[in-house]
Amino acid sequence: MGRPSTKPKDLRDGYYIEVKSKTQKSGIKIRRDTRSQLLMAIDEYKENKEVIVLGKQENGKMKEIPELKVKP
Repeated sequence: MGRPSTKPKDLRDGYYIEVKSKTQKSGIKIRRDTRSQLLMAIDEYKENKEVIVLGKQENGKMKEIPELKVKP
């Protein structure tokens, strides 16, 4: 047994949103493969939770999706 890694884990390619309760400071990241799946997930969670669109992960870099800004 050695020390645990301190390097953050790389995210897989796809679309990411962060979902959290309105009273919490941090939430969970949810990944979807396609844009249509992302839109369905946003519609599902936005009724009860706060949804933040993080962007699209491609080749280790996060890109913004400006037309998908969700306001809480």
